[in-house]
Amino acid sequence: MNSKSLTVILVLLVAGIVLAAGCTSSSSAGSQQTQVSATAAATPSVSQETLIVYGGAGLKGPLDELGQMFYDKYGVTVQYVYGGGGTLVSQMNLTHKGDVFMPGSTVEFGNAKAQGLVNSSKLVAYHVPVIVVQKGNPKNITTLQDFADSGVKVALGDVNATAIGKAAAKMFQKLNITAAVEKNVVTRTGTINELVVVMNTGQADAAVMTLDSVNATTMDSVSIPLSTNVILITPIGATTFTTQPDLANQFVDFVASDEGKAVFKKHGFPSYPDATYGNLTA
Repeated sequence: MNSKSLTVILVLLVAGIVLAAGCTSSSSAGSQQTQVSATAAATPSVSQETLIVYGGAGLKGPLDELGQMFYDKYGVTVQYVYGGGGTLVSQMNLTHKGDVFMPGSTVEFGNAKAQGLVNSSKLVAYHVPVIVVQKGNPKNITTLQDFADSGVKVALGDVNATAIGKAAAKMFQKLNITAAVEKNVVTRTGTINELVVVMNTGQADAAVMTLDSVNATTMDSVSIPLSTNVILITPIGATTFTTQPDLANQFVDFVASDEGKAVFKKHGFPSYPDATYGNLTA
């Protein structure tokens, strides 16, 4: 083979190597781009919007569920601040941040409105106070008057922090037994959830709680006559300082809708309105 033929062969070999390298690089780049596109397409478009909702501690069950439903439906994250109604009003006054307020009763909402923190509200459900005793009712407590009997250990919600504490105080006042009951109070809690713990662990013989909070495996409940009872109505409304009022009102409407009320009913709250409590006004 002469030198001219050898040169031609070498040129052809080099060209073939360069061409092959170019095809490989192009193929690899194309594959990588396809993978990135597929990953991007598979990632759902998640809204960065977030609502801050101040909620009564006793409403945690239904509100948590409604928050997930709202996210699934609208792509908006709901962040809750739970606590006693009075405590939440203080927090809102301090921070002036957040979008929606849903306490355990219209009393706390009224206090917030008087302080310019909220305006209008929608009514969602009832918090129905009941007498709660240890399983089997060993102390045979059947009326609120029995809370005044000697030796009965009573647990109540804090009057300044909780709706149920205020309701119990009004009922004892109606019956003129406030001083006698006070002698038997062994604890006052900042939330109704803490009352549940007290009764679950047997630290008290009797408490005033709400129907939805009764743990039937560890407690028995006794109804309070409507003539004595102070039924609580649960409201919801946007704050006056929300920076996203349209979104806040959308959540308010969602919770107060038939769909939202059904979730409260599932968690043991009679939904508003209810003929049983028809004589009540907000």
